[in-house]
Amino acid sequence: MADQDKRIVIAGAGSIGCYAGGCLALSGRRVILLARPRVDAALRQGGLRVSDLQGRDRSIKPEALAVTADPAAALPQADVILVTVKSGATQDMATLIKAHAHPDAVVVSLQNGVDNAERLRAGLAGRTVLAGMVPFNVVQSPDGELPLRVHRASDGKVMVEDGDAGLVGLLGVEGFAVEAHGDMKAVLWGKLLMNLNNALVALSDLPLATELADRGWRLILARQIDEALQAMKASGIEPARIAGLRPSLLPKVLRLPDWLFKLLARRMLAIDPRARSSMWDDLQRGRPTEIDDLQGAILRLADKAGTPAPMVKRITALVRAAESERLGSPGLAPEQIVVPPAGRRST
Repeated sequence: MADQDKRIVIAGAGSIGCYAGGCLALSGRRVILLARPRVDAALRQGGLRVSDLQGRDRSIKPEALAVTADPAAALPQADVILVTVKSGATQDMATLIKAHAHPDAVVVSLQNGVDNAERLRAGLAGRTVLAGMVPFNVVQSPDGELPLRVHRASDGKVMVEDGDAGLVGLLGVEGFAVEAHGDMKAVLWGKLLMNLNNALVALSDLPLATELADRGWRLILARQIDEALQAMKASGIEPARIAGLRPSLLPKVLRLPDWLFKLLARRMLAIDPRARSSMWDDLQRGRPTEIDDLQGAILRLADKAGTPAPMVKRITALVRAAESERLGSPGLAPEQIVVPPAGRRST
């Protein structure tokens, strides 16, 4: 079978999954979207609209989409499975793949966090499971708007672990650039540093570009990254570059005055003004967030390494409180984030 003829199943077709699947389908790939019932119904009724920062705006009619909410209908057909569920659903997805997918299907984790590929491997012993990383943000249209629209609101290439010679050629299409990488551990830890900002967008109720343009929020992000880098260094982890910067320089850039940050960090600020974060969306919808797989990963690493992480701990507590209240984003201001001074352990 030619690589382009392989069947790709998007396992968890939410914002990222629908965007990836839409780009692949528009480029002639054979795609099945495995979605939640809400998304399944929207796609069947109105189809899918795929747009991006570069001005691309394309639509797929309902009858041209292969979509289902039934894992038993989608997974047995898969040659490649792109896992795009939230981290908390990784184990459940591994169970479904084991039950329904062919043992030779290649599984690729395109999820936030640093250990989802390992979790999938643990549940899929003997199968090919590759780590991946999606660097960009995708905004989904509000509930009820048809066709369902997914808009890529920032840039970057998707990274996938070396391990399948034809995978980059199969997945790399217009609007969804892909390249192989030999050290996905470094890539995932580097991405995690920037993903620490997801919680700040969720807590502030601000669009991503607006939040990053505010030095008060950037100072909080810089301190989280300082704490994360300290824990990583103590643990022998070297994260990859972020937006072209060495990770050690990132806190310094974030602490610059607004005018200078905007001048020097144009690449970081190349974001659609509508972009938020998936964690903000989870709070708005009353769903569990990925805080335990983002800030939580740093807290576990810091605890093991014996390094302090009071800011990360404070942000984690605030997100968990917002999850419990189920009232959406609390709309906090930077000055409402109060933590012990750096270097002291929080209690």
